[in-house]
Amino acid sequence: MKGRYAIALTPLVAATLLAAAPAQAQYYAGKSIEFIVGTGAGGGYDTYARVVARHMPKYLPGAPAIVVKNLPGAGSAKAAAMIASVSPKDGTSVGIVFPGVIIGPVLEPAMGKLFDPAKFIYIGSADSGTRVCVTYQTSKIKTIADAQRMKTIVGASAAGGSTRDYAHMLNHTSGTQFQVVSGYKGTADIFLAVERGEVDGLCGLDWSSLKAQRANWLAENKLNIIVQTALDREPALNDLRVPHIHEFIKTDIDRKTADLVMSQQVFGRPFILPPGTNPEAVKLLREAFLKALADKELLAEAQKMRIDINPIDGERVQKLVESLYSMPADVVERAKRISLQ
Repeated sequence: MKGRYAIALTPLVAATLLAAAPAQAQYYAGKSIEFIVGTGAGGGYDTYARVVARHMPKYLPGAPAIVVKNLPGAGSAKAAAMIASVSPKDGTSVGIVFPGVIIGPVLEPAMGKLFDPAKFIYIGSADSGTRVCVTYQTSKIKTIADAQRMKTIVGASAAGGSTRDYAHMLNHTSGTQFQVVSGYKGTADIFLAVERGEVDGLCGLDWSSLKAQRANWLAENKLNIIVQTALDREPALNDLRVPHIHEFIKTDIDRKTADLVMSQQVFGRPFILPPGTNPEAVKLLREAFLKALADKELLAEAQKMRIDINPIDGERVQKLVESLYSMPADVVERAKRISLQ
């Protein structure tokens, strides 16, 4: 009897398994996904979002269309708040935000009232890299030593954006005299201000974004790259003899503080999901994200656009964010102070 029942049950089990597989295989059938970019069109984050959007659908079951929408504001905190509180939790809404928004509530607790970065679900990061401070060819500021001696006007977005926060970090840890003019929507607008002579330059700019957006300026030597900021030195910038921030920091606490701020660069282009997103969708999106960033066509396109692809998987980003929220109190307090004007 046992053998007879076992034989009878086997088709039922098989049918259940076969029914589950097509359900997952068609999870996104008939659906579309919104990529909500927390910056204006034309900037580095927008560029990465659109490149990924073009190639990721082929690796998702049901091949959904991905529509990119821009929602700039408050250093991309506006987009992050939308992802946290309004967006659906079925894997059809993805945020692409400044990493400063992820670290922001560590430094400015008021930001934590809008969203809790530790509760976001991370698909991954498209790049991890170095940031730089630059001035235009017409500026009197040619080196970081000049910026330490003289007032240097730099354009910036709102709080939470690296163009603002990194300028203040350098002022407090390295003795620069950056005067920050905030309120620009993104790097594209700041570049226009630089070209018009409204500001000397900008800080906290991703090296990959600079190469992608102003390759002609680099080729024509129209920029002074006065300092690189990252946990590790960038070989290409070393070849250009660009000094590293650590060379100008005198105290151990300030170095630890700067490293805390710069740790966000490890997840330089984060793609996030709302808290509580369907685990099945999370798994599908994380897998498709990494496959897309290894896609030969995407990599060829990225090379033409001069953007760097150094993907970090979602689980690693998740753990790093959790570690940021368990930093020593003295380092966090110092980081809070240096993020202020």
